Amino acid sequence: MRAVLMAGGSGTRLRPLTCDLPKPMVPILARPIAEHIINLLKRHQITEIIATLHYLPDVMRDYFQDGSSLGVQIIYAVEEDQPLGTAGCVKNVAELLDETFIVISGDSVTDFDLSAALEFHRQHCSQATLVLTQVPNPLEFGVVITDDRQRIQRFLEKPSPGEVFSDTVNTGIYILEPEVLEYLPSDQELDFSKDLFPLLLEKHIPMYGYVAAGYWCDIGHLDVYREAQYDGLMRRVTLDYAYKEQSPGLWVGQNTYIDLTARIEPPVLIGDNCRIGPRVQIESGTVIGDNVTIGADADLKRPIIWNGAIIGEEVHLRACVIGRGARVDRRVHVLEGAVVGSLSTVGEEAQISPGVRVWPSKKIESGATLNINLIWGNTARRNLFGQRGVSGLANVDITPEFAVKLGAAYGSTLKQGSQVTVSRDQRSISRMVSRSLIAGLMSVGVNVLNLEATAIPVARSVLPTLSVSGGLHVRVHPDRSDHILIEFFNHQGINLSKAQEKKIEGAYFKEDLRRAQIHEIGNVVILSQAIDIYSTSFEKHLQVEALRRSSSKVVIDYVYAVSGAVLPQLLGKFGCDAVVLNASLSHTAPTTADREGLLNQLGHVVEALHATFGVQVSANGEQLILVDEAGIPIRGEILTALMVDTVLTSQPRGTVVVPVHVSSAIEQIARRHDGKVIRTKVNPTALMEACYTQSNVVLGGSGEMGFIFPQMHPGFDAMFCIAKLIEMLSLQERSLGQIRAELPRINHKTYSVRCPWTVKGALMRHLVETHAPENLELVDGVKICNRQHDSWVLILPDAGEPLVQIMANSSDRGWVDETLREYRQLVQEFVDQSQQVDELRP
Repeated sequence: MRAVLMAGGSGTRLRPLTCDLPKPMVPILARPIAEHIINLLKRHQITEIIATLHYLPDVMRDYFQDGSSLGVQIIYAVEEDQPLGTAGCVKNVAELLDETFIVISGDSVTDFDLSAALEFHRQHCSQATLVLTQVPNPLEFGVVITDDRQRIQRFLEKPSPGEVFSDTVNTGIYILEPEVLEYLPSDQELDFSKDLFPLLLEKHIPMYGYVAAGYWCDIGHLDVYREAQYDGLMRRVTLDYAYKEQSPGLWVGQNTYIDLTARIEPPVLIGDNCRIGPRVQIESGTVIGDNVTIGADADLKRPIIWNGAIIGEEVHLRACVIGRGARVDRRVHVLEGAVVGSLSTVGEEAQISPGVRVWPSKKIESGATLNINLIWGNTARRNLFGQRGVSGLANVDITPEFAVKLGAAYGSTLKQGSQVTVSRDQRSISRMVSRSLIAGLMSVGVNVLNLEATAIPVARSVLPTLSVSGGLHVRVHPDRSDHILIEFFNHQGINLSKAQEKKIEGAYFKEDLRRAQIHEIGNVVILSQAIDIYSTSFEKHLQVEALRRSSSKVVIDYVYAVSGAVLPQLLGKFGCDAVVLNASLSHTAPTTADREGLLNQLGHVVEALHATFGVQVSANGEQLILVDEAGIPIRGEILTALMVDTVLTSQPRGTVVVPVHVSSAIEQIARRHDGKVIRTKVNPTALMEACYTQSNVVLGGSGEMGFIFPQMHPGFDAMFCIAKLIEMLSLQERSLGQIRAELPRINHKTYSVRCPWTVKGALMRHLVETHAPENLELVDGVKICNRQHDSWVLILPDAGEPLVQIMANSSDRGWVDETLREYRQLVQEFVDQSQQVDELRP
């Protein structure tokens, strides 16, 4: 039997360890990851190995050669021109695979029983068997659902938090019959999870999931890399140690000298030809490779030290990685999570702060304190993008230097000479950040159309009219006045997809940023006609005569935001009687309490003036809260239902798009008007994309996010919403109070339960497994429906916090209260049990 060892990975998230080394050759316990995989294959009598290579292929070929030193036979297949992907590289060697074979990744550490997996494959007459395992946090892996016979029903590659429906994930180990490769074209970049397995599911070809017991760890980033070493030393995974166990938990290689005064606390691994000086203290969890010298009085607490490193006297190493041949001089401190790249030198008494990465062959001067990665930028973050763009504390997380690098990363994903728009709110912090982003974009040869301070609907609406690749908008976060939010748009004005966000993250984390030559530096042009472009579109999509004839009096509170500079002049063109409050610009963002106070004031003004309605505009022109003629606020679920009813009254048989968690009142309203409802994930991008791609959509959004009128532009727009509302109320001759009184009476309640990140996936899987499939909807989170009574309960993992939201919806208040109680208890008990199991684990 043959195995295909996929060893072409470049390991970008492990840089700088992989700058001069392919990921499968990164050492675990002083031996390459690929060597541990080969040893595992050999333990299960698999000795014919085809290694597929792409990145730095000679490193692996020179190390293993024909494999005879390890008792196996290795053939190499090099992808010369471009990477072919997980499936493409296997298709490339299809002529060598004439019977059942195993595909295994060269960048994970595992001790799975491959013989048992092969037996399972044969017993089930499977054409493709995926080896699966259960993990605490499935967000970075492919999630898989199987039936009671382990036949695969569904899978999703790298889900977002709301899409998690199981904690059983694909490990990248597959047992395949050669026939399945016939479904793949040759010489193309192909992926098993994206290209082959969905096709096999569609054609009903037997494909099973074998849930393996044992240890599995995908070495995805630097923290996991260190944890895998510690797990190996603690015997949590069965590995072949390269050295003799001199005493319990202490492995020492040949020709290694350890001074008698050195103190070693096992488990510790020390390689061949090492020299450990006097009074050295080595704590448990330390891994020292071959040919390493440790000077006197050094203090090592769980570092990973690669071959050939020189560690000076009185050096302090704390849970860090010291690369091949690096030199760390006297009294240096290298702190938790830091990495010193191969062949780098750290001068005497220097300090490398936690998490800082030093690229290979760099020199740090004596006495220096290094707080940033050595070439560019700050300490790398695991993820840039959240549920909505990039956000963080103003001038703490989102600093000018961060914004410059982010702009350069975004620009590096675009063609040189591309053009993008940059806009912002009127706050000083937003001006600073937007200028830094512009500098980053220019540095990689991208031209900028600067819209300066403008409402976000204006910024979105002009994009399709310009020859631009996308846009950026900077504003104070609508929900947190001390945070900045940076949003990225595509050329249509829609927020970027997850795939596009990943490209920007990749450029940012790899620090693989394009540098333009002087004559290629981008230009900046100020675009002054943005409001004119928006105004033209605004007028085109309204029944202007209805507005002019309207006797409506509207009170608008702009909360000191930039939308106050746009909407009054637009409404003034149509002769609308609008009373304006708080329209002056302020450089200080109001707090939530400030906005509530202004909303209360707005209600009094509406009532006193006998106005038709009032509205408070927020989120830089995207969101609104209505106030009816009696001065009562309309927001949240009631606002969503009211807008749907008003729009469908004007445009019956239309389609509305709402998030999955919005109340079922929307379906009831749609039935009244012969309309259709489409539900999406609870994120702005999903709403925008659905509004743009689905036919006959007349309204999208919710009271929480804002409302989309796709004929105008694909983003949320409170300003157009106000004008449209004046038009519709005038034509329908109804008031907000009347519309609200006619809305369906639906009970809709939400409760939050704390749930650790590591438990969310298991909880979702438990819910899926314990409810009948015909009652489930998995658009976002897990929705359990009672279709007879139009009732449902939704358990939705929070994207940004260790919480799950439980939402119950029914016309029966008692059912809502009882269901909320039941699922609160269920979730709490599951979380408690999971944490107890974790505490009992060694």
